[in-house]
Amino acid sequence: MLSKEENKLLTETDKGTPMGELFRRYWVPALLSEELPAPDCQPVRVTLLGEKLIAFRDTNNQVGLLDELCPHRRASLFFGRNEEGGLRCVYHGWKFDACGKCVDMPSEPPESNFKCKVSIKSYPCREFGGIVWTYMGPENEMPELPVFEFTLVPESHRFFSRRIQESNYFQGIEGGIDSSHISFLHRRVHDNPTPTQKAVENGSPKFEVSKTDYGLLIGARRETKDENFYWRITQYVMPWYALIPPTTNQSQLRTGHAWVPMDNENCWHWSFSWIPEAPISEPMRENMRAGRHELHTELIPGTLRPVQNKDNDYLIDRELQRSKKNYSGIRGIGMQDAAVQESAGVIVDRSTEKLGTSDAAIIVARRVMINAAKGLEKGEAPPGLDVEKIKVRAASIMLSKDVPFQEGAADLMKLRESDFVYSS
Repeated sequence: MLSKEENKLLTETDKGTPMGELFRRYWVPALLSEELPAPDCQPVRVTLLGEKLIAFRDTNNQVGLLDELCPHRRASLFFGRNEEGGLRCVYHGWKFDACGKCVDMPSEPPESNFKCKVSIKSYPCREFGGIVWTYMGPENEMPELPVFEFTLVPESHRFFSRRIQESNYFQGIEGGIDSSHISFLHRRVHDNPTPTQKAVENGSPKFEVSKTDYGLLIGARRETKDENFYWRITQYVMPWYALIPPTTNQSQLRTGHAWVPMDNENCWHWSFSWIPEAPISEPMRENMRAGRHELHTELIPGTLRPVQNKDNDYLIDRELQRSKKNYSGIRGIGMQDAAVQESAGVIVDRSTEKLGTSDAAIIVARRVMINAAKGLEKGEAPPGLDVEKIKVRAASIMLSKDVPFQEGAADLMKLRESDFVYSS
């Protein structure tokens, strides 16, 4: 467990807090490129790290991310006019470009140069891999954009979504790197289970957790009925990513997640799905779009809040639960995770928990995060900023009991330069 002071350090992400300053050293996935579909389209509200912001795509296709409130009389720029290379406040017509510079001030006399003295807080944005990224830290410390496999595959090979999760970001990370809960929360009845599915029923895996340059390498080992161990290998990539393995068939759909703080009590939950070798089929893509997929859930129209949420108990079906076809009675892996993570409260009091051996990865991840935040205060470079170090893959594999997983799965976990040929 953590002390109350450590829990506070871990969970507070506003500007000026140790964790908030750490997160501002990384590129932040702010929104999907498709959420700003065309030049001069309507602006989008985005809350990140305790700051309320407005994203817009200007006439020249440049994305800007500005403070939500106009510096004049503090009206929201969400209601602004996106026109002629800038976002114009409808209150008095003040207009700002994508860099935050005031370029027009029609409420002042023509001879006034007041507009040259006014700007609005803005953050630089870059588009890469279907995502609008922003950097909220010191300009002279700006790192390279992160390079994950899901950002490299062609658009036809990937599908991303984001939704609001009503809990602190770290509750999501803890779920993402917890390989033991899949034997329970996500359990299903299979008529003809594969060896992998049988292995996953083993609810007490043995963990091997290694600190790396990017975060953590986590191996969860399960006994099988033959001479092999089933290894489920995941990566926690600083500061908020989890890479999730496919089954032993490595050509299947791969997944990853990110939990990006909106504020201390809510986060953006990103789900990344991709197939390296082939396009996602149109039926599967349509299920993802419609929220019928296990990871990509249906949203309340006009919002990024799931239809299944804490106000309706995630539409739990007790008959389905009793039938044992679905262990939790909640449909969808993503919503099963959200239900248990949000049910613990918006910020878990980790000083009262009782942890076991299956929580090994979570214990180490907390220390990595806390040490990174404290290290930054001492002038140490945050981990996970070297793009070469994060070129990794999650994996699942059956290995002989005398083969270490880092050796037996090394080929599966490496993202090689030759894999970059499909970059679009």
